[in-house]
Amino acid sequence: MATSGHPLRVLGVDPGLHTTGYGVLEWRAGGPVICEAGVVRSRAHAALETRLAEIYAGVLDVLQSFPPQAVAVEELYSHYERPRTAILMGHARGVICLAAATAHVPVRHYAATQVKRLLTGSGRASKSQIQQAVCREFALAAPPEPPDVADALAIALCHFFLERQKAIVT
Repeated sequence: MATSGHPLRVLGVDPGLHTTGYGVLEWRAGGPVICEAGVVRSRAHAALETRLAEIYAGVLDVLQSFPPQAVAVEELYSHYERPRTAILMGHARGVICLAAATAHVPVRHYAATQVKRLLTGSGRASKSQIQQAVCREFALAAPPEPPDVADALAIALCHFFLERQKAIVT
């Protein structure tokens, strides 16, 4: 899974208005490896537009520091119990997609249930099951903290697995 002689690199993003998790994975001979992972935080009491600008700047910085071939981001749930949460997450997803477009990187969207199913076998897996799957995949002694980082790594892994599956089929 290489492009132009370079290993495939993907940025997985778990969007959130306060904490946006990210994980940069690279496909090497032995499989995916973590290049960088962390969070972009916005100031909780700042105006919405300020918070969105902070997320945009943070994600753009990661894109420029670790240029990927794709950004994998979690889709919005189709039925939120709290509509305000969905709207705020939609704002965060929007600036993440804008940062990717600014960096000329295509965005792939994955449903949370698809990510969970691919990593654990169950579309209803808990956060702790996702963390365990990420630990197992990368031989980590402890789950990444905060959990948003494990979620971002899981989204990136989902992209890798699906791209590998496409490559095998074609």
